Amino acid sequence: MEQIGIDRLTGIIAFARAASLGSYTAAARSLSISPSAVSKSVQRLEQHFGVSLFTRTTRSLSLTPEGRDLHERALRLLREAEEIEQAAVAARAEPAGFMKVTAPLPIGVHLIAPALPMFRKRYPKVIVDLRLGDRFTDLVEEGVDVAIRVGEPADSRLITKKLAPNRICAFASPSYIKTRGRPEHPDDLVGHDCVNFRYQSSGQTLRWPFRIGDKVMEIIPNAATILDNSDAVAAVVVAGGGIGISPTYIAAPYLKRGELMPVLKDFAVDRSSIAAFWPESRRGNPNVRAFVSFLEEIFPTPTPWDLTFERSPMAGVNTSSA
Repeated sequence: MEQIGIDRLTGIIAFARAASLGSYTAAARSLSISPSAVSKSVQRLEQHFGVSLFTRTTRSLSLTPEGRDLHERALRLLREAEEIEQAAVAARAEPAGFMKVTAPLPIGVHLIAPALPMFRKRYPKVIVDLRLGDRFTDLVEEGVDVAIRVGEPADSRLITKKLAPNRICAFASPSYIKTRGRPEHPDDLVGHDCVNFRYQSSGQTLRWPFRIGDKVMEIIPNAATILDNSDAVAAVVVAGGGIGISPTYIAAPYLKRGELMPVLKDFAVDRSSIAAFWPESRRGNPNVRAFVSFLEEIFPTPTPWDLTFERSPMAGVNTSSA
């Protein structure tokens, strides 16, 4: 494929500026060159394409139909060139100023907030405004720089970066399992006390997913306790209140201390992904670039909480040596 030369690029720039400003003189002034240089560049461009781009009079320039078409294309080219320059400037720029971030409450509390001091130490000129909750937010309309969410965005204006699987499992306390026994199959939950979660945004209760054979089945257990906060669910389960579903990042500290044990681990399913979203308009923003890069450090592969989960013995399984 023939590569475009510097002379032709110069001609396109001179033509686009003359067409936008209406005269060679005005174009020359904005480009800091002579009017004759603009005129010669445009003439060479016309000779190359074999068309007339302007209808010239003694007082003004008017675009021909071919000139109007080329002008629109040239403007798109120049806008892209401008975006390249802005991106390069942004890449050199130091992160600074106000940045708005949103995240679900449990992810914000357990994963994002504890890491913010490290981020601020690295970028002391950035002010992070972290908004927590599961309310739907229009990132573009509300001026959000980065959102951490579970699932896929419905907005095509957003850029997505997957951070980690949203791994969930059923858990119970050792005392509950000792008293009530360990379910071997999701159907066995019928005979157990269950602790369920209710979404604050929709009021719906969580459907518990289990992989049975080659299918994922969802059930809504007959819950003895229902709460609308993930940490509250974990607290009830730790206290022996029954079997509850929890993300592994919430359960991991309890697993390390022996206060929780996985239940029905062989049937557990990853529930979508935890991902970062940001508007297309923030693509080159130095704050966004720095924060998304930092998120990749917070969510390594595999995550430490999922490693803790994988190494945890299932409830009712004796791991002590004989």
